[in-house]
Amino acid sequence: MTRIKRGYIARKRRTKIRLFTSSFRGAHSRLTRTITQQKMKALVSAHQDRDRKKRDFRGLWISRINAVIRENQKKYSIYSNLIYNLYMKQLLLNRKIVAQIAILKENCLFMIANDIIKT
Repeated sequence: MTRIKRGYIARKRRTKIRLFTSSFRGAHSRLTRTITQQKMKALVSAHQDRDRKKRDFRGLWISRINAVIRENQKKYSIYSNLIYNLYMKQLLLNRKIVAQIAILKENCLFMIANDIIKT
């Protein structure tokens, strides 16, 4: 069987991978074997961090709501009481919206909280 020289196609494949890892440091952007390993590792990390970002934002919203409530409100001294009563009154406000209200319009948040208390 004759020998196949894979120069052109192999080089094309390697340069495509090198473009992905061009910003990496040292051998991670120069040596073909380590390039492929680092590319796989980078893609795995990117996938994990997309999920992690959702968790981080939820924690941020919760801490923002809790800070505003503890600072001013007497009845709801704890975040969990507010969220519990929102669910009991079937107000469909998620944590992202409540956090935006808490930061931009604190008075609106307290109006909502007072409305929950009255009913």
